[in-house]
Amino acid sequence: MFDKPITYRRLCAPLIAFALAACAISETPAGGPSTQAPRGEAMAAAANPYAVEAALEMLRAGGSAIDAAIAAEMVLGLVEPQSSGVGGGGFLLFYDARSERISGYDGREWAPAGATATMFLDNRGRPFSFLDARTSGRATGTPLLVAMLKLAHDDHGRLPWAQLFGPAQRLADEGFIVSPRMARLIAAQAASARLRADFQTRAYFFDRSGAPLSAGTTLRNPDYAATMRAIAEQGPDALRQGPIAEGIVAAVQRNPRAGTMTLQDLQSAEARRVEPVCGTFRVYRVCSTAPPASGSAVLQILGIYENLRPQPEGANSADDWAAFLWASRLGYADRDHYVADDAFVPVPTGPMIEPGYLRARAGLADLSRAPGRVNAGMPAGEELYNQWGRDDGPENGTTHVAIVDAWGNAVSLTATIEGVFGSQRMTHGFLLNNQLTDFSFEPTLNGRPVANAVEPGKRPRSSMVPTIITDRDGDLELVLGSPGGSAIVGYVARTTIGVLDWNLPVQDAINLSNATARTSPVNIEEQRMPAGVAAELRRRGWELRDVGALEDSGLHAIRVTPNGLEGGADPRREGIVGRAPAPSR
Repeated sequence: MFDKPITYRRLCAPLIAFALAACAISETPAGGPSTQAPRGEAMAAAANPYAVEAALEMLRAGGSAIDAAIAAEMVLGLVEPQSSGVGGGGFLLFYDARSERISGYDGREWAPAGATATMFLDNRGRPFSFLDARTSGRATGTPLLVAMLKLAHDDHGRLPWAQLFGPAQRLADEGFIVSPRMARLIAAQAASARLRADFQTRAYFFDRSGAPLSAGTTLRNPDYAATMRAIAEQGPDALRQGPIAEGIVAAVQRNPRAGTMTLQDLQSAEARRVEPVCGTFRVYRVCSTAPPASGSAVLQILGIYENLRPQPEGANSADDWAAFLWASRLGYADRDHYVADDAFVPVPTGPMIEPGYLRARAGLADLSRAPGRVNAGMPAGEELYNQWGRDDGPENGTTHVAIVDAWGNAVSLTATIEGVFGSQRMTHGFLLNNQLTDFSFEPTLNGRPVANAVEPGKRPRSSMVPTIITDRDGDLELVLGSPGGSAIVGYVARTTIGVLDWNLPVQDAINLSNATARTSPVNIEEQRMPAGVAAELRRRGWELRDVGALEDSGLHAIRVTPNGLEGGADPRREGIVGRAPAPSR
């Protein structure tokens, strides 16, 4: 049912001597058997072997899950620059094993003070093409990833802040091996010439002859090393004032389609501590991200699916898959209509995940057939429903890190610069985000305002849903998340169902076909679908589009089992799972 396993050693094979040393990490091969570790050990899952080793270095040194996540993410910003970094943002959940409390952190970027609702419209009032908008200075919001990580470290860190940047600084100074995926994405972007348009990205991602970097190349980034040193010493202030902040502003204000960001914007924007959105699924408590993120949509999909399948049959059941697709279509309809920055618009998060409302939404489904157009519901009444025009525009992005430390604490971190290589504008060794293209390009639809329209100081809607699940007693059960743009919601919900409802090992649940049912047709990976399921869904009227491999997913997950920790990494990318023994006390 699954593709041929992709092992870490196969990934490392072309990466010369440095990667051969990295292959000594204790790992789970992506697509291979799940890692088992006794209680007291720690585990990290991330999208690149270098990042996992950075996390393990902190865990072996007695660091917490937060320490490990920060070290891993700073390395990801270097070795996976197409996905995330200090020029972007993210969301993070932390599980405290002692108190059994889950805390949320919001590092979503803000629109600058000069942003306007029509800034992604041309002179005729028509929306820019996504590519033109994305590579403009108008696309970049205030980077808040580092500020968010500092808040979380202040609350839950064990190691000194400065120590966490050592792995990324060393790799940037000494060089890292360009991975096959990074090389493939550079080559793909080179064809459009957009990545060459910025002089810094051209100099960094292409050789002297103008050819894109190839896999196996040793790449150094002394500017990134200097940025790591500055953040280690100054914290988030390194990105608010001084030469790095000035470089961010200058890159944003470059033509074409210059943005309005100023130093004052960088200094005004703030990360924040937030309460996660939590609900129940079977006997579990599921917590994910609050608005402007889409945690409510994950809870809606799980709740609607639970109502449709009180006695699930498993991954081979077409009824179970039909219920998941129906739940996805209904949950996405609500998300696209209501979810936005709740500091600017009323988001009916509580009513959207209320059990009675989810039962009513499930009552719309007929598992024997596919739906036509699905409208948003009215969880908070007709007046709020009629206030907004529905926005279901495209989204992209991102990376995910899952960590469980030796004390049983856990981190689920999703970070992004939005599109592949973000805005494709670079400064001080890192790429800037194009996060503001997650706003609706059109401020009104069907004569009504859009909840996710651009406003100064507003945060765009996000599909990021780092998720932590406990049992009914509050004990940690599952830590997971994924990149994938708007499909993230479906990826995380489907994997949760695979592990907790279909009783699959974590790795098998990740390997199973993704199925994105936000709209029609449904994108599936038919070779990863259990035999006969796709044919039966088509017979019921579902329009399925086999996309081969949905490489935008990058699921990483860790489950606590009676036998210890069980991890999984997405074989569609280059991630692994690593473990470390409990530190001596």
